[in-house]
Amino acid sequence: MNNQEIVSKLWNLCNVLRDDGITYQQYVTELTYILFLKMCKETNAESTIPEEYRWDMLLAKQGLELKKFYKELLEHLGENCQGRVREIYQGAQTNIDEPKNLEKIITTIDQFDWYSAKEEGLGNLYEGLLEKNATEKKSGAGQYFTPRPLINVMTKLIAPQAGERCNDPACGTFGFMIAADAFVKKNTDDLYDLDVDEQEFQRTQAFSGCELVHDTHRLALMNAMLHDISGPIYLGDTLSNYGKQMKGYDVVLTNPPFGTKKGGERATRDDLTFPTSNKQLNFLQHIYRSLNKTGKARAAVVLPDNVLFADGDGEKIRRDLMEKCNLHTILRLPTGIFYAQGVKTNVLFFTRGTEEKGNTSEVWIYDLRSEMPSFGKTNPLKESHFDDFVKCYNAEDISARQETYSEENPNGRWRKFSYEDILARDKTSLDISWIKSESDIDGRSLAELLDDIKEKTLNISSAVAELEKLISGVEE
Repeated sequence: MNNQEIVSKLWNLCNVLRDDGITYQQYVTELTYILFLKMCKETNAESTIPEEYRWDMLLAKQGLELKKFYKELLEHLGENCQGRVREIYQGAQTNIDEPKNLEKIITTIDQFDWYSAKEEGLGNLYEGLLEKNATEKKSGAGQYFTPRPLINVMTKLIAPQAGERCNDPACGTFGFMIAADAFVKKNTDDLYDLDVDEQEFQRTQAFSGCELVHDTHRLALMNAMLHDISGPIYLGDTLSNYGKQMKGYDVVLTNPPFGTKKGGERATRDDLTFPTSNKQLNFLQHIYRSLNKTGKARAAVVLPDNVLFADGDGEKIRRDLMEKCNLHTILRLPTGIFYAQGVKTNVLFFTRGTEEKGNTSEVWIYDLRSEMPSFGKTNPLKESHFDDFVKCYNAEDISARQETYSEENPNGRWRKFSYEDILARDKTSLDISWIKSESDIDGRSLAELLDDIKEKTLNISSAVAELEKLISGVEE
């Protein structure tokens, strides 16, 4: 039985829990508690778990005794153990009420062909489960899930190296850092020739992250452990003062959450130059401030369109970014690759300068959005869709890229804009489109216009609802 088959069977077990009212996300968290014990046994790593709470003890219980023991196990591991075990189980509670359902999950997991699973890699198995959860629309977990092909392309182009400190300030289940670790291992010929201290650095310090949601943090910890990564994964809010400690990185790879702070309040960080209620603008500030100033520290960040055109603080942050960093490339992503309807995104690639001023001279934009097919479950995004962009990005020298398309083909996807050109644009907007088709209106396709109308309608409806609440409160 290969990993894909195990993932499919694990996912189908969720049907067992429907009568208990378990959500998909709760199910994956519950599976994490149980899988951790089984995988510790399979990898001979049970020394971190007290003997009386190991897999074989759980497997031996049945009925009400099992339910009682399982609750006791979760509490004990979360309160009395140390290290990763304590982090994963801290505050853990079960949502499974029916003992027979719990017993079914445990016995099914025990019967899998774990020898074959270990051959393929338990980390790959677990990532497959997380991806399955994200691609299942009903789970809600994939609303802004970063597709694996996009993670791989971003990582390949940023090219993290052994000895560099890599970070994801909104790490989710730790996918970017897993990819960064895999890239380093694959592309460092003498990785196993590193001395003891260098190997320890790679395992315990090279890859780090921060996650706000407790249950997602557990998944990140488990994912890291199964990939033999022991770097710090903080449970906290990067946009609070807690995030001030996260700095001095050589590489940042991330897809921060979209939206505004609840209630519209501004970020609680007191060190951001331009505090705003827009989460992604605050994350962008945090990211370029967290890079060190060696001249080589770099980032690739997924951000929605509004970061490119927002006025006020948005314009100030774009100018600050282009002063402090070389914002050399923007990739305009196709729609439909995220499961939230109408989300339009880009990847910003930039390198932190050694000085605070004058680091961007030109910005290259690749339009992978216009005249592209609709992506989704029936037409998934593949790494091959990025082949032409990767070729353009990897020009011999970023500062001396050839304008391959614009002179010969004005409708081409690859364009260069000077810093002066961008400053001359209204609000220093980086929201630039030039590919036009017969169905375009002012450079936007009919589908994009429809998405804009839907988005504005939702915003108006939301505003009216808030107004009605206020009026109702006054009348009372």
